[in-house]
Amino acid sequence: MDKFIPTKIALIALLAACFVILVSMGLRQTFGLFFSAFEQGLNITRTEFGLAIGIQMLFWGMFAPLFGVIADKFGGNKAVFIGFVIFGLGIYMLYSGPNTGIFFQLSLGVLVGTALGATAMSVPVSEVGKHFPNESRSMATGIVTAAASIGYFLSPLFTKYSLGAVGWENTLKYFMYFILFGLVASIFILPRRENSQAFKVDKKQTFSAALREAFSHKGYLLLNAGFFVCGFQITMVATHIPGYMQDKGLGGWSATIILALIGFFNIVGTLGIGYLGTKYSKKLLLSILYFSRAVVICIFIFLPPSIYTAIFFGITFGMLWLSTVPPTNGIVAQIFGTKYLSTLFGIVFLSHQFGAFAGAFLGGYFYDVFGSYDYAWYIAIALSIFATLIHLPIDEKPIVRAEQTI
Repeated sequence: MDKFIPTKIALIALLAACFVILVSMGLRQTFGLFFSAFEQGLNITRTEFGLAIGIQMLFWGMFAPLFGVIADKFGGNKAVFIGFVIFGLGIYMLYSGPNTGIFFQLSLGVLVGTALGATAMSVPVSEVGKHFPNESRSMATGIVTAAASIGYFLSPLFTKYSLGAVGWENTLKYFMYFILFGLVASIFILPRRENSQAFKVDKKQTFSAALREAFSHKGYLLLNAGFFVCGFQITMVATHIPGYMQDKGLGGWSATIILALIGFFNIVGTLGIGYLGTKYSKKLLLSILYFSRAVVICIFIFLPPSIYTAIFFGITFGMLWLSTVPPTNGIVAQIFGTKYLSTLFGIVFLSHQFGAFAGAFLGGYFYDVFGSYDYAWYIAIALSIFATLIHLPIDEKPIVRAEQTI
């Protein structure tokens, strides 16, 4: 353990980031369960709901690199704290009003999406990654990502029960207590001390030089393209699996079971990939993950729908859900170093959210136009094959910088 945890500050940051991710990603996972309530209470259509989630994903992505800049310059704790304040404002507006029409898009889409840019995934994971060397970084970020899985597992169960017991407005009020918990935890995502050994390599590199270096590297561009695919797939599932299961005659708790199983088995997947990332090529692991997603989706949509296929999908897709995060973040850190990791991974995450916008919006659009989610599933399969291939040529070796350019 002493070898794995380099400092006490690293341990504190790791635990705090786990709590932050548990709250933010856990709440994010539940929004698909609110569709029926929003449809009945606010007259929201599937296209409008998909658009709101798409906007949320887009703003999440746009603000991830901006909050990454704040984290790299002033500390991750400050960036995440601001994010939770905005998160609370968005949820408050969603249940207290105005919350229809453009205000629905503003609260669930713009404000919650902006908040997720700071609180969910890119900033907490990258800030933890700064505390750990290459040999153990993917394992550390895998632990943080696994914390999101705990939120994924518990939040749908709580939300489904609460929606039935007290209604959607009161359920959102309960969310405010979780946000307050995350706000407190964010304070303890402490920055790494600048005299640590890993910081010496790139401490003189400027921000603009780091961006030029990243965008001139083919591997960085391919990681951006691959993470677009990840965003499309997981957001389409998280947003539209309740509607899909209902259309297949498996409403009620079936979608909740899938989301809960995804959350639980994502713990296994992220920890497993985090460990494997310390032993094997991260780009190869990513190719295997994306190909596996294509196989799982094909089995799920082409076999007759049943509770058994739902359980199969929840377990297998859960193991693949956020498993892409540790190796993707790990490759960015391995190639470019950690000084601007929150910013550089934030940009990769922006590509993820462009895909997320497409997955959320197109899923609802295809259903409203064609009466089926089939075309969205077909796109998800094709994108998996694309992502499988583009990760293979990535050069994972660290960049060797000339002294005068550092």
